[in-house]
Amino acid sequence: MSRRFSFARWLAAAVVALTASHALPAQGTLYLVGGGPQPDALVREFVDLAGGRGKARIVVMAMASAEGKTSGEEKAQQLRGFGATATNLWVDHRQADTDSVARLLDGATGIWFGGGLQTRLAGVLVGTRLATAIHARYAAGAVIGGTSAGAAVMSTPMITGDEKRRGGDRYPDDSSAIFITIDRQNVITAPGLDLVTTAIIDQHFLRRKRHNRLLSLVLEGPVRLGAGIDESTALIIEPQGDWRVNGASTVMIFDARQAKLGPPGAMLGGTGIVTHVLPAGSRFSPTTGRVTLPP
Repeated sequence: MSRRFSFARWLAAAVVALTASHALPAQGTLYLVGGGPQPDALVREFVDLAGGRGKARIVVMAMASAEGKTSGEEKAQQLRGFGATATNLWVDHRQADTDSVARLLDGATGIWFGGGLQTRLAGVLVGTRLATAIHARYAAGAVIGGTSAGAAVMSTPMITGDEKRRGGDRYPDDSSAIFITIDRQNVITAPGLDLVTTAIIDQHFLRRKRHNRLLSLVLEGPVRLGAGIDESTALIIEPQGDWRVNGASTVMIFDARQAKLGPPGAMLGGTGIVTHVLPAGSRFSPTTGRVTLPP
């Protein structure tokens, strides 16, 4: 016996289907470099992920640096040397919030953010039509990459590089060091581009000994997974969500998602925090926590 048509049933099914379509994972790749010199192998891989020689169409944004107009063009020239069509795009916040600038990303298969200050870059992009266009290209399969500040800006929370209480209660008079404590409500964060929301990204990690600030954040939460990327090294977040490592050094992961932590308001502490030090060729699944080291 055939079922009678029900508009209410059809509408409910349509809403479920529409919601499911919006929940589909992004199909692009994130290519996060921890700063420092970029080996040719990393640049070549980024171009390959963007379509390869003769097909890659990459837009460079280097607004994190005051000298970004120059450094952005230098990066574009480097990418052209690997066979990509590359354009250097320099805009301010007002321009970034215009449809005409957002449309400059139409057809881009790759977007690259240069280094400098992530707060400067976020100040230009966050909340603009250009940021919306970046997300659209990512969802369409583009590779979104950046180095140093250009990697940090990918995540929300975004580490700004500042702290509230330098050195805590016992700052040494003869030191200029920063982030020398593991401390609650000390590491200052801000909204980034929201391309990574389940982990916090840090950079220059081993070279600049940034363990304390990333540990402080994952212990305090609400995001309890952190990735510290060293210089000349890339963390690649693949379309299905798995992570892999390439480059000259390592990515260090702090995973406090299953840790037993101290009570809110007390001094930061915990047990069962899982730490991984991942050289090139390693893989990590944020879903299962499983790590595969290179042979």
